[in-house]
Amino acid sequence: FNRSQIATVVCVVLTSNLRWSVAPGNVMLGAKHTGLDRDSVVNVSQLVTLDKRQLIERVGKVPKKQMESVFSGIDLVMGR
Repeated sequence: FNRSQIATVVCVVLTSNLRWSVAPGNVMLGAKHTGLDRDSVVNVSQLVTLDKRQLIERVGKVPKKQMESVFSGIDLVMGR
């Protein structure tokens, strides 16, 4: 999940409530391109720090282009 030696990882919250896709900075993730069970939205305003031991299995993978959009959305929320 994260190759650093730090025991925690910062994550963004996903929601299947597609109405959140219109919020500034949020990113739509199609199930077809990510391996997720359903279409979802990255809610960039909800960052959480988790202990890596809480991460059990990977449920999908975000394509690089969409990941760049996620980082841009986080920058927006952080005022960068």
